[in-house]
Amino acid sequence: MHQMARLFQRYGHRVHAVGVHRADLKLSLPEDLGYPVTNLYPEHPPTPRPVRGLRRLDVRRRRREADRIAEKKRVVDRLSELFATARPGGILIVTQVWPMEWLREADTAGLTVIGMSHESYEYSKACHRYRWIKHNYPSVDRWLTLTQEDADRWIADGMHNVGFMPNALSRLPDEPSPRDSRTVASIGRLHDQKGIDLLLDTWAEVAPERPDWTLRIYGAGVEEEALKAQCTRLGLDGSVRWMGRTDDVPGALAEASVFVQSSRGEGFPLALMEAMASGVPCAAFDCAPGVREIVQDEVDGLLAPAGDSGALARQLLRLTGSAQLRDTMGERARENVQRFSEEEILRRWEDLFDFLES
Repeated sequence: MHQMARLFQRYGHRVHAVGVHRADLKLSLPEDLGYPVTNLYPEHPPTPRPVRGLRRLDVRRRRREADRIAEKKRVVDRLSELFATARPGGILIVTQVWPMEWLREADTAGLTVIGMSHESYEYSKACHRYRWIKHNYPSVDRWLTLTQEDADRWIADGMHNVGFMPNALSRLPDEPSPRDSRTVASIGRLHDQKGIDLLLDTWAEVAPERPDWTLRIYGAGVEEEALKAQCTRLGLDGSVRWMGRTDDVPGALAEASVFVQSSRGEGFPLALMEAMASGVPCAAFDCAPGVREIVQDEVDGLLAPAGDSGALARQLLRLTGSAQLRDTMGERARENVQRFSEEEILRRWEDLFDFLES
């Protein structure tokens, strides 16, 4: 969201970033963003819990639910006041489907509403967000997936007003990685979606063949303890480094010769784009249209079937075993990923704004 906000602001748009609640994991952002940021709740709002029956034990539940509804009304009124400052001609971009719960009750008259989904069709359909999308997004002026392939899947599923908009590449480092270290990097939350458990299974096949290589895992999250225990069980403590969260992604990539992504599901992964922009060749699970849109298999990176740790291990063995392959794919990756430059993606946004205004 902040990347989009900075992009729009840089090209002359007035921006106000609104979050449902204050972030659990803080990003390192400039002290003065140059645009206001509003959190609707100080922490994650309560989940609606229907109260059934008339038993005395339900009194406290009823009170909590009444308090939740009253607070939600205050939040919706606050949203309506914020939206009033954007009229006429303002555009609301909802970067995740969850905030539509509040947006649908707010006064958006005179504003254009654009909804977004940052997951593939398949990943959304496998979880509760599929119902949210089907319920909330038919009412918006336009809703955007990250790839044409995903847009087509939603259209075939009966949705209308669907388009697509890739993420923008936030930076192109002045110098690519020298690719002279024996380091494989992974960057992402330590969460089931990111498949770090699958990465450890993969590395268990790579490490014996590449005893002089190290896997650096950048990220933090709720699964950290369990993943470190898995690492120990697999006998990988000597070749895996847990780097924690990093605010210096370019620095982490400059010290890597190979990047690996082991996600179970993705949208249009920025970490993959940033690795390619740094000239670091990638091996990744082909888990979403966005991944194969970014990585051209056997041209500027290597893909493996989703969830197949053995196949991903074989791709990593290819990249770690050949400096020539790393250099060739790294150079192609740095060049090819520039088709997602900020200038190109902003042009697409401006074309969309013009279309919706006409």
